[in-house]
Amino acid sequence: MAEAHWYVAHTYSGYENKVKTNIEKAVENQHLEDQIFDVRVPVMEVMEMKNGARKQVTRKMFPGYVFVNMIMNEDTWYIVRNTTGCTGFVGPGSKPVPLTESEIRRFGISGDGEPAAAHIEADFTVGDTITVTGGVWKDTVGVIQSMNPSKQTVTINVELFDRETPVEISYQDVEKMN
Repeated sequence: MAEAHWYVAHTYSGYENKVKTNIEKAVENQHLEDQIFDVRVPVMEVMEMKNGARKQVTRKMFPGYVFVNMIMNEDTWYIVRNTTGCTGFVGPGSKPVPLTESEIRRFGISGDGEPAAAHIEADFTVGDTITVTGGVWKDTVGVIQSMNPSKQTVTINVELFDRETPVEISYQDVEKMN
């Protein structure tokens, strides 16, 4: 028997959950549970900051894509490819390319389906004045000199020993001043 792999199907933007549901219904109706094992729309928890208020929301990690764990054959290819809202598989021409193990881990789709780690979306930018709300520098006021979105940090200058010293602060410990 052939081996199951994760494949990526391209969908119309905003149709990811509908495509997921339709594939799952088709699998159930055609009794292909032994060939199509899992359909996922990877999401992550994002901390949004608007006007100083923090709000946790769930966002799609890859808008316009659905991940399918299946054994590739004509039946499974047909089911996914002909699902309403699905435009095809990711790969050259009409040949779907399975994801590698490292890609699966990096995309966070293996394991128990838990969302990826929280990611904070900042409503502040370089030049904004902020207040530090936690950590060693709590209650310090500073101007953002630089931002590192991948590390989720900002750098501000603080006065230390009568000198301006750059300090890196986590997004979660920062609040924009009005």
